[in-house]
Amino acid sequence: MSQQVVHRARHSSEPDRPDFRPKQRRPRKQRGPRWLPGLVLVSPSLILIGVFVYGFLGWNVRVSFTNWRGLSPKYHFVGLDNYFGLLRDERFRADMRNLVIFTFVFVTGALLLGFLMAMLLDRGVRGEGFLRGVFLFPMAISFIATAIVWRWLLDNGAGGDTAGLNKLLADLGLGFLRSDWHKSDSVWAIAAVALPAGWALSGYVMALFLAGMRGVNETLRESARMDGASETQVFWHVVRPALRPVTFSALLIMIHISLKTFDLLYALDQGNLRIDTPSLYMWFTTFDGGFYDRGATIATVLLLGVALVVGPYVWYSLRSERR
Repeated sequence: MSQQVVHRARHSSEPDRPDFRPKQRRPRKQRGPRWLPGLVLVSPSLILIGVFVYGFLGWNVRVSFTNWRGLSPKYHFVGLDNYFGLLRDERFRADMRNLVIFTFVFVTGALLLGFLMAMLLDRGVRGEGFLRGVFLFPMAISFIATAIVWRWLLDNGAGGDTAGLNKLLADLGLGFLRSDWHKSDSVWAIAAVALPAGWALSGYVMALFLAGMRGVNETLRESARMDGASETQVFWHVVRPALRPVTFSALLIMIHISLKTFDLLYALDQGNLRIDTPSLYMWFTTFDGGFYDRGATIATVLLLGVALVVGPYVWYSLRSERR
């Protein structure tokens, strides 16, 4: 009993030791909604996009409903007259036909070439890193530089003036394949322009397909091989179904690019009506002719075309995320 009293007295005589335990702070009450700081952070970008993208798009649509011709702005409302005028315009109809041909050849060629290159790399060839860089390099070159190079390759000179691809075909003994390319009188002259376009973007398509192929679980392939499936059957029944989203994305992206291609065509041969497209027609009729109402109308039609292409892609992406 006495020892307990002494022990208590000894402890009571010791000075109080500081408490180093962290004090728990009371959580601060949050002022305002949680999304407000994020909105404030991105608001400058939203304002700039709203003004310089969607604001100008709206202004362009407004001009398409007016009769603005010349440098002086005129905003007299004419309704759908400009759109009906485009339907009666022979040049615009020819440009739309050229655009359809260009899109078909360009998209088909880029998808096939990109798919073949992806298949080659997926097989595990030597120097894969080097080949991947070679295939992607054309994409790093601007369309202006690409057009300058291909303007020489697609030269249609004859005899001693032959150059480019025609010169190569003649040296290989295939002179009967000589072509006037984009300067031909055929309605398919625009198809020649799809060669440089497909060459430039096939590497991008290759990257998409290669990512899709590498994303397939190797266990599924090995299981199919153990069941006796050949490599062709493995690809058709295992790899091909997994490439459907990639193919759909690549298809829509290529169509979108083809609709708005301008710089390649302009630098290749800007005065050639055989390769004229709505984007070129919009440029010349607006800045050379001063028909701002017609140029805005063509731009609005192209905008609707791009929206019809991008819209399903966005819808598909949102639907896939929800799953």
